[in-house]
Amino acid sequence: MIAASVTPSCALLHRVDVSASGRRASSTFKQRKQSPRENHHRRGVVKVAAAENLDALSELVAISPIDGRYGSKTKSLRSAFSEYALIKARVTVEIRWLQTLSEIPEVFEVEKFSNEANQFLENYLKNFSPSEAMKVKEVERTTNHDVKAVEYVIKDALKENAELKKALEFVHFACTSEDINNLSHAIMLRDGVEVLLPEMDKIVDTLSTMAVENADVPMMSRTHGQPASPTTLGKELANVAYRLARQRAQIPKVPLYGKMAGAVGNYNAHMSAYPNVDWQAVAEKFVTGLGLTFNPYVTQIEPHDYMAELFGSIERYNTIILDLDRDIWSYISIGYFKQRTIAGEVGSSTMPHKVNPIDFENSEGNVGIANALFAHLSAKLPVSRWQRDLTDSTVLRNLGVGFGHSLLAYQSTSRGLGKLDVNAAAMAADLDVNWEVLAEPIQTVMRRHDVEKPVNQEGMREFVKSLDIPQDAIDSLAAMTPATYVGNASAQAKRIVEMIKKIE
Repeated sequence: MIAASVTPSCALLHRVDVSASGRRASSTFKQRKQSPRENHHRRGVVKVAAAENLDALSELVAISPIDGRYGSKTKSLRSAFSEYALIKARVTVEIRWLQTLSEIPEVFEVEKFSNEANQFLENYLKNFSPSEAMKVKEVERTTNHDVKAVEYVIKDALKENAELKKALEFVHFACTSEDINNLSHAIMLRDGVEVLLPEMDKIVDTLSTMAVENADVPMMSRTHGQPASPTTLGKELANVAYRLARQRAQIPKVPLYGKMAGAVGNYNAHMSAYPNVDWQAVAEKFVTGLGLTFNPYVTQIEPHDYMAELFGSIERYNTIILDLDRDIWSYISIGYFKQRTIAGEVGSSTMPHKVNPIDFENSEGNVGIANALFAHLSAKLPVSRWQRDLTDSTVLRNLGVGFGHSLLAYQSTSRGLGKLDVNAAAMAADLDVNWEVLAEPIQTVMRRHDVEKPVNQEGMREFVKSLDIPQDAIDSLAAMTPATYVGNASAQAKRIVEMIKKIE
């Protein structure tokens, strides 16, 4: 018989067990030879049953690769974007708001906190651990409201101090949940940016160093995939370093906004209780005291426009990383770079001679995911019906995902750059078989001296010697090779560090 299971997969599992026990099959399921497809499905049922035992979260069973396969590489973001980080940020905002209320003379019900009371609060914040955060999650099972659970846990903790116990009812005073949340998210983003910036800088520094070291290494450039005027490897790397540095410089300049204005942004509850307090001034001082920028015009929510600005800045940096990944991948494929192998690494499961550009491919994939998320966040978060709808709530819980995939991309690109060896011989050989690129300087010099003749790519030097132009021009063109026709590429590459310092 079939067990009364909630899910069909469990029911099927029971059915298989009954059949295996040798009991007579019911008339509904007549015994017959199982098809290959059914056998495959039955094997799959065993896997489902095994999965039911995977309740304890670990890197092995995490659904998201951010916390699973790549958990060791993204753990630096947990202090910014984990559930614990969100709860701790909320607790911080609640405590700071309570301290602010104690400083307002008109709110005489909350006496100015003594040094001892303030130290108690500071110690509570300093020692707020994941185990404390679990208390919030336990209370939330009853309240079904995450911010209210934070309020209850704080009140329970403050009962231990006689002075603070008198002010318990002013925890979360006049606040809507979004007053706490918007400030918490801003704090989280600030902390998350601080994790990304060093990784961004590392790539810029690496590229700048490589640019200077290879400033004089001539290289064939390509436009439309075809050979074009020569450049140097250092100059091309400097191009990317400068682009990245400029976008990186914009990221910390994006102001992180916050509000503390109540249910619809008008301080309605605040003013009904204490009409003589300049609550907007209080809110501004409070928000800026958290290291954020005060937004004076809000609804129930801070409108998240700054988030779109921030994500756009990171997205632009990521897009340049994508461009770099693809270019380096292509240069590897034509032999301009060799890749150093790491002891124990396997390049291909069936072709041991291969060293695949996996780091740049991994980076490219992670950039794609990160930018897709940032694009959605930027498009969604600034849009909220009337004074507020809740569609942003679940979206905001994914702030760290875009950061996580960005971090993985940066790490992979850095790792890939660290494995590269420049194959100058391959670049020189490529230049040596593309003398036609010298048609450009020859034609340009001819125009200067008013000579109108087509350039024959064959016998170019002989052709140059026959031109009716000054001898010094002939000598200069005759001495030119594709490897020396690089303009000021070398000088540009050598100035990259200086030029990056000028970026504002």
